[in-house]
Amino acid sequence: MTFHDLNLNKPLLSALDDLGFTTPTTIQEKVFSVVMSGRDVCGIAQTGTGKTLAYLLPCLRQYQFSKEKLPQLLILVPTRELVVQVVESIQKLSNYLNLVVVGVYGGVNTKSQIADVQAGVDVLVATPGRLIDLTSVGVLKVKNVKRVVIDEVDEMLNLGFRPQLTRILDVLPPKRQNLLFSATLSEEVEGLLDAYFASPVRIEAAPVGTPLQNIDQIAYAVPNFHTKVNLLEALLNRDSGLSRVLVFTATKQLADDLYEELQPRLKEDDTIAVIHSNKSQNHRFESVRQFQEGQCRVLIATDIIARGLDIADVSHVVNFDMPEDPETYIHRIGRTGRADKRGTAISFITQRDQEYQTAIESLMNYAILMTPLPKGLTISDELMEHEQPKVTMKNIVVKSSRPEDGGGAFHEKIDKNKKVNVRRDHEAEKRQKYGRPIRKTRPNN
Repeated sequence: MTFHDLNLNKPLLSALDDLGFTTPTTIQEKVFSVVMSGRDVCGIAQTGTGKTLAYLLPCLRQYQFSKEKLPQLLILVPTRELVVQVVESIQKLSNYLNLVVVGVYGGVNTKSQIADVQAGVDVLVATPGRLIDLTSVGVLKVKNVKRVVIDEVDEMLNLGFRPQLTRILDVLPPKRQNLLFSATLSEEVEGLLDAYFASPVRIEAAPVGTPLQNIDQIAYAVPNFHTKVNLLEALLNRDSGLSRVLVFTATKQLADDLYEELQPRLKEDDTIAVIHSNKSQNHRFESVRQFQEGQCRVLIATDIIARGLDIADVSHVVNFDMPEDPETYIHRIGRTGRADKRGTAISFITQRDQEYQTAIESLMNYAILMTPLPKGLTISDELMEHEQPKVTMKNIVVKSSRPEDGGGAFHEKIDKNKKVNVRRDHEAEKRQKYGRPIRKTRPNN
């Protein structure tokens, strides 16, 4: 099947021809007719399977011109980078269509985005927080939205966007088509489907955990952070085949630490960049642009930032830190081996990562090939703070003494010192002391 076999109009077919796209992927082929029928859709597909075009093609095919210039199609994504990427995809597909697409996201001044929205918009791509900002002040009206797409919904929920998503879905017109796309189907995603979707058709392009056939997976057993840096340096300096390398770290701090350690060691013509949520928006966009255009050889990133980025021709993915979630590993390695090209995923596995490796291999039903370390590699014995063994003190429980148990600083009072409220019989006390009662007498006047 080719795109010409689908029910696409001439403007979209011409745009696809310009882009050199001829054959739809599995998810694109399966989703198209269902979306065209008007049914709600839950699409489950791994990274690199063409989810973006899967929902854009049928949605743009059904786009109808409106004089009101209010958004008919709303697309929600988790990150700013993904907003820009989806906007660029829509612009390429709409070269022969008369529509306006606008992207809005947080972290930048709202004035220019407000101006763009007020000038008129047909397709709006947004992060949940900025969309709420614009609707709450009355700048953006969503009464004309006919279709809403929630892309990378599992990552949105992982980032804590569920309250924003439910708030947005509550204010949208009740008569609309809902499209949801995700790499995984968690309980939270199921809950969202049950609450807001009307009998959605579930379309799965590939079972979760299936290793992509175009990706070679290898791993090295390494003891610590500094040995990992030495290994990555050796691989980059010895193998020119690592031409466009995406490196994943567990945290923002580790991304910065790796950049500071690795950058001075590489050859002069090698460029390295790092992106995470603490970096400025301009820095992030520029780093991704340089990596996409081949001006940057190594891009260090965290999972949140790299989620959903469509970067062509990534030769290698390096798991500098193994992810705790096995499905995240699948998502990471899917950054390479795209468009029928071969790719390589390299993992650095410490002793504490072995349980993650076991879970990943169990999910994939596939054993990652363990490879010997290169000869002459320097094995460091220096440990980072997070690698230091934790010193635990034995918790000695001291039993406190209670007064009723006796002992300790408490001593029982002798009887004469005990204060007891009793009614005294003075007459009896005198009789006992003097042998007779003592009576007071009045003096004679």
